[in-house]
Amino acid sequence: MGKQELLTSQGVNRRTFVSQVGLASAAWYGWYARQSGAVTMAADESPTSAPGVGLRVAVLEHPDPWTKQSIGAATLLQRCGATVSPLDLTRSPRNQAQPIDLLVFGSFTNNAPDYKKYVNAFANEIVAFVQQGGVVLEMTQSDQFGDKVEYLPEPLQARRCDDDFDDVYVIASEHPLTSWIPADSAKVGKSHFDRSRVNWESFYNWRELQVLLASRPNAEFPCLLLGETGKGKWILTSLWLDKCFDSQDQPTFSMPAIDVSLQFFAALTAYVQLVKAGQAPPVVPTLSPALIGTGPLVGHVDTQTARLWYRPAPAHNVHRQWQCELRHEQQPPLVGQALIDGDHDDTLHFEVTGLQPDTEYQYRIFPVGENRDWSVEQNSHGQLRTLWAPEALPEEVVLGLGSCAPSTPDHIWTRVLQEGCQGFVFLGDTPYIDSDQLSVARTKHREFLRQPEIAAMIRQIPCWGTWDDHDFGVNDGHGDFSGKHVARIAFCEYRANRTFGHDANGNEQRRPFGEGRGIHTSFRFGPLEVFLLDPRWFSRTMPSWADPTQTTCLGQQQWDWFREKLKTSTATFKAITTGMIWDDKKNSEKDDWETYHYEREAIFDFIRDQRIGGCFLIGGDIHVSRALHYGNRVGYPLWQFIISPMHNSTIPSLNVPHPALVHSAVEPHVFLRLGISQKSLQANWINRDGRRIFDVALTTAELTPN
Repeated sequence: MGKQELLTSQGVNRRTFVSQVGLASAAWYGWYARQSGAVTMAADESPTSAPGVGLRVAVLEHPDPWTKQSIGAATLLQRCGATVSPLDLTRSPRNQAQPIDLLVFGSFTNNAPDYKKYVNAFANEIVAFVQQGGVVLEMTQSDQFGDKVEYLPEPLQARRCDDDFDDVYVIASEHPLTSWIPADSAKVGKSHFDRSRVNWESFYNWRELQVLLASRPNAEFPCLLLGETGKGKWILTSLWLDKCFDSQDQPTFSMPAIDVSLQFFAALTAYVQLVKAGQAPPVVPTLSPALIGTGPLVGHVDTQTARLWYRPAPAHNVHRQWQCELRHEQQPPLVGQALIDGDHDDTLHFEVTGLQPDTEYQYRIFPVGENRDWSVEQNSHGQLRTLWAPEALPEEVVLGLGSCAPSTPDHIWTRVLQEGCQGFVFLGDTPYIDSDQLSVARTKHREFLRQPEIAAMIRQIPCWGTWDDHDFGVNDGHGDFSGKHVARIAFCEYRANRTFGHDANGNEQRRPFGEGRGIHTSFRFGPLEVFLLDPRWFSRTMPSWADPTQTTCLGQQQWDWFREKLKTSTATFKAITTGMIWDDKKNSEKDDWETYHYEREAIFDFIRDQRIGGCFLIGGDIHVSRALHYGNRVGYPLWQFIISPMHNSTIPSLNVPHPALVHSAVEPHVFLRLGISQKSLQANWINRDGRRIFDVALTTAELTPN
């Protein structure tokens, strides 16, 4: 459903709001042209169809030095059709010369003594005004003149900080007050607002308020908050969209900037009309990040074991000991316990054993000593299904895979579930980190996993992951990158794979923490075994096991592990998987298997010489989806499936010619659906709207050594 087709909870079609904004905006362009002298226009002219017709507004503004002495709220509201008067500072909102529907405190009015005097004198009256159905709008203010919105009644609270941001994420896309954001945009920035900064003096803490817009996709640093008391509403913003004109009504900002401002005020006045009519959607408070946990995430699952992961909200890390309880119908629960690890970002890793194959379990995660219902209150519960016994496989099992994913809300994750995927593999650049700072890496992982659609997916199907260059820490990153230890710490903290590379003694590292090396792992998924190789950690750190005159990609330890796992695998199909692609990207970067062709060819020779059937290759990274067929290189047809990107940014220049190329698509928002049976494998490249991009079908007979 498109954004313009969404309905409010009261059944009001958002197209109405968008069209009102459009009408007002068109009228504004005409007015703006007239102001330039091309056409004359009466000073009080406004379109009769504008959304603010019939509204009465009182405005307090302050021309401040930060915005070129600009004001503009009164003018913008008038152009939206409202009747506007200056706020009478000697009267309460309920006792203005004319009754008002909306009280507006313009940006940076708290720099002036009049603001403080007024809110101190009439704080209770402001609350009474809202209780009776009025609306208060407070634009951005200077935190150094007061970081708290003083007149908000308990339990409502909002505090500002000195942090400024240039990105605005739509948190409540269906709300009328966000209808002025372009319908196809989950995020807008400086280029949209055409201002030097966007979220100025952001909010950092709030209580019992709904976040509509924020500068982080997880609702941190809100720039548009909404609350309610009685019949009325509180609208608080750190956007300074009212600052458009000087005292003579001459523009102080560009025409595109002023047009965005008018769109905001048109949506605002349309919303106030809903409040006035008693038809505004209810306020649904957004929890502050201090009260929001990350996860839960269902990690590695097999026939008898499940790994689960959770990071409690900061406010709940006072509880040190936690438990994860799995229950099937009326059977006694199975329990795993974990201690919060302050050295590892307060993350929790549970392993629960003794499960039954192909069985659905309800799980709850809660502090030891708390009631089981705590998990319902904190949404730290869900369900999972164990995998199938080899002798009782279903007709088809379905695994999803994808790389280069967005850290913004996106329904591609919902599509993964709708396509019947029973597990998912994050192939890297999931998320984008691009930093050697541990705090940044941890924040990026949290933001990624908190996206609503991702959060819904990871709590109900098992998920495995590897990394590519951007979550390794740097574009085109290799093992000589100095920040790789930081990337590994954060990766292991925020994933629940079966293993995490090797420990210092060369053994598979089953625990996420310790002196480990690499993140390579493998897992069985019905007739398929997936080998998640790590081509980053060891690369360029030692001579190659395949050619000592060259530098390695996999390293000796990982190669020994991989060839043993591959040789002893009993799976019908074997996916040999890395974040980077298996041939030449044909650009200046070196993170592809062509750079390490001697190890790639040695892997292929090993498969051929050991007569290991059912192998195929998977890669990501290049923001293009492709399927390549390399002929009988391993004694049977060898295929590579490239899946990229899940986000909206493609790189057409990397869709290069290749003699093995069978299919390709420069297509955003794509993932791979693998349908696997004992006799066949069906690979479908699918976009987030369910459209099939291309397909490859393989059979066991085809992938049997000659």
